Amino acid sequence: MNKILVIGGSKGIGNAIVNALVSEHQIINISRTAPLQTHNNLTHYNCDILTDDLPEIDKIDTLIYCPGSINLKPISRLKLDEFRNDFEINVIGAVKAIQQYLPALKKGNHPSILLFSTVAAKLGMPFHASVAAAKSGVEGLTKSLGAELAPTIRVNAIAPTVTNTDLAAKLLRNERLIEGIKERHPLKKFLDPKEVADLASFLISNKANSISGQIFELDCGIVSFKI
Repeated sequence: MNKILVIGGSKGIGNAIVNALVSEHQIINISRTAPLQTHNNLTHYNCDILTDDLPEIDKIDTLIYCPGSINLKPISRLKLDEFRNDFEINVIGAVKAIQQYLPALKKGNHPSILLFSTVAAKLGMPFHASVAAAKSGVEGLTKSLGAELAPTIRVNAIAPTVTNTDLAAKLLRNERLIEGIKERHPLKKFLDPKEVADLASFLISNKANSISGQIFELDCGIVSFKI
């Protein structure tokens, strides 16, 4: 049973990851609100990653950083503070967590770090300037730390397309928008959080021990195909 630290596991993709792993691993969740589910293997710390001191943890095998943002506006309406806030949530929070728990990871069993990007970092999309810039920082962090921490700690990231979570609720708020998003994807679908959790489960497992510094586009074909 590995000890897995999830930052932001109370909702969305983070919560799907907690659900996927909690029966077989010891899960420590850090978020501003507690997950709805309870389990003997789940420990929760109520904490804001950006403003609060993080709890001391002696040893962990995996760090998964899930917080993100979807702030979609024309560049003329985006304030500089919005760019700063998106960068803080997506990049600075991840750096803070990694710096805090790097000693604990180094004591772990085949330790790994998993971060999250977005398809918008590679696929130019209108109104995505702030989130794409921030998530591009996550991708750079993934590759740089993958090199720096090798061979001890593996570092990878998942770049999902639209996923059915509270964060994406505005994009999926009615049937017309839902059908439009499906139609834009070559596989004619968008993601369920469980699909992202399945890939996350693989990437932190020993089956992925030869994979580091990679960005995995879980994209329903939208980045790779033009159909």
